[in-house]
Amino acid sequence: MSGTPAGPGTGGTQTDARIPGAETAGTADTAGTAETAGTAGTADTAGTAETAGTAGTAGTAVRGGSPRARALDLTAYAAGSLGMGVWVTVPGLLLLYFMVHTLGVPVSLAGLTLLLPKAIDVLVHPLLGTLSDREARRTGHRRGMLRWGLLLAAAMAAMFTVPAGLTGPAAALWVGGWYIAGNVLFASFQVPYLTTPSDLRVGYHERTRVFMFRMLLLTLGLLGAGVAAPALAASGERGDYSRMALLLAGFMVVSGLVALRGVRRLTETCGFRMPDRRDHSTLADVRAALGDRDFRALALSYLFTSTTTHLFLAALPFYTEYVFHDTGLTALLMGCFLGPAVVAGPAWQQASRRIGKQRGLLAAQGVFIAGSLALLFGEMLGVAATVVVVVFLGTAFAGLQLLAFSMVPDTVAAAEAAQGSARAGAYTGVWTATDATGTAVGPYVYSAVLAVGGFVSTTGGTAVAQPDSALTALVAGFTLVPAALMAVAVAFQSRYALDRTAGAHQATGIVSRP
Repeated sequence: MSGTPAGPGTGGTQTDARIPGAETAGTADTAGTAETAGTAGTADTAGTAETAGTAGTAGTAVRGGSPRARALDLTAYAAGSLGMGVWVTVPGLLLLYFMVHTLGVPVSLAGLTLLLPKAIDVLVHPLLGTLSDREARRTGHRRGMLRWGLLLAAAMAAMFTVPAGLTGPAAALWVGGWYIAGNVLFASFQVPYLTTPSDLRVGYHERTRVFMFRMLLLTLGLLGAGVAAPALAASGERGDYSRMALLLAGFMVVSGLVALRGVRRLTETCGFRMPDRRDHSTLADVRAALGDRDFRALALSYLFTSTTTHLFLAALPFYTEYVFHDTGLTALLMGCFLGPAVVAGPAWQQASRRIGKQRGLLAAQGVFIAGSLALLFGEMLGVAATVVVVVFLGTAFAGLQLLAFSMVPDTVAAAEAAQGSARAGAYTGVWTATDATGTAVGPYVYSAVLAVGGFVSTTGGTAVAQPDSALTALVAGFTLVPAALMAVAVAFQSRYALDRTAGAHQATGIVSRP
């Protein structure tokens, strides 16, 4: 049993270095050889050549020589997404509304308060990706950085616990300061956590399976936080916002501790892909990631996708209050948006086996464009029809998340096969920086649209009459703007070539770089 990577000429068998998962022909005990994907004739590849010892680690199911993670370990790993879902959802859903309606922050300043902290994220995430790779080289794992991320719960609680005497710009400064701290701590958890699927020595379809588990629990986290947070803070008073944040912060700590155990178990049973042994600067890592044409296309597409979905979250409370005049609909529509993803995630996984991840992702983006345009007529259609549209948007959202995230390890594996070295942390750092940028840009774009329309801020959650221009901007920002942003995402995604030969997946499971 060979412990060296297969390559051209190994054992007299030619392999293609461009193909992530190309293995030495005839080596049945090498992880990454053909794995049945649950359908006769479907093969799976591990991304790089593996040793038989890794594939056969005790407790790991092996199908065709490729490691298959146990469901219990995947569930423990995915538990971290429950807490991540709280941080992703609650600030995006309520922070703009909280500042504008409760703290008396002008809408333009509130938008900047959400945007400017993300400028730091653009630098922090790639840096943490590089540091995560260094930790992996030194210790053989990334769990040290994960532990720092558990402190995110303190920032979550403090951000919504604004001292009573602070309003307007002073309140924005308090919120913005804790938002910066929270984003840095979130990144210290998110970067090594999302690098885990790239670290595992598993195949093309197995990587999608790992992310499917994560997507299911992330959806539950998003759904639970998206429904519970507005309900807990329904009165609009500061005390309710503070209690809401404290409750959710405790939940985040528990989910993070469970995830730490899950990460350890996965890397023990599926093997750990060591990063390039040479240390690289953060700038060199960023250049390497963005120099990969497929990863660059995927990241640019996801930048606009993330911007669109987070704009949706930030705009939803405004849409329900001023279009349907019922703030209670926010929790209902959030449930309709996130609930279908629990079922849709496995459906998108199966679709990706048949048509490939690329085609599936483009289909999800198309559905989101159509749904956004349909909401332009929400008031005319009524609540029932709007609920149906939001269900379709939620179904598309599941595909946007699952397929895009599962394609990141594919680009890492392809780069390793082509170059002989892996920089999973570097790629993930750039990816999470992209996601974080979209998280901030989405609410900022919507706040800018509101500001142009002349939207009037209030304090204490009291209602105020808005000019017609503000109401027009409010609806356009929730419908036309997301559709346009997602159309740009489609344009970038169309440039992704790694998964272009989607039909070949059914026969080989191999993704090649043309």
